Amino acid sequence: MRFVFGALNSFVDLIILDRFILCVKYLGQSDARGLWGIKHTRKPVDLMVAAAKALPPDQILPIVKLTISVDGVHLETVDQGTRRSEFDRMSVFFNIESISYGVQDLVYTRVFSMIIVKDNADVKGLNPFECHAFVCESRNAARKLTYSLAAAFQDYSRRVKELQASQDPDVRPPSLKKRFAIDLRTPEEIEADLETEA
Repeated sequence: MRFVFGALNSFVDLIILDRFILCVKYLGQSDARGLWGIKHTRKPVDLMVAAAKALPPDQILPIVKLTISVDGVHLETVDQGTRRSEFDRMSVFFNIESISYGVQDLVYTRVFSMIIVKDNADVKGLNPFECHAFVCESRNAARKLTYSLAAAFQDYSRRVKELQASQDPDVRPPSLKKRFAIDLRTPEEIEADLETEA
């Protein structure tokens, strides 16, 4: 996985071999209703944006370093000086197998969101889907995150196919049967498709 992108103003935009790193504002996470599709990220994103807009003036969204690699997505808070919040030392890794969907939002085009399938998915009564959302410096940055995740999915798919070809089909681990999706359409194209479905 190799990326070549230009600078993004005040936000960090680094290319390190097989990773794409970008500093973004973390909107948070909210339950999602399904595995993939814009219809399962829209409501959670609306709720997170509304919560962010309702924050007191002295409180800001945490800035995280979001790293997309062939192995998954890593979030880590960036030191914000003297500001203290519940996100002071957040460091989370989502394995590529646990990410089912990623998209640039069609209403808030600077927002990138992804659906994670939680490990407790087999526990009865618990919602296994979680939507995480991030505010980027620009609409172009959100697009780059979407393409970076698509490249990671493509690499993962290639590795799975190679592994499947080298193994007996009856002894494949269940993790090789997972599905994922990335929506590479522009927000305008997604909106047009949603209007034609209605």
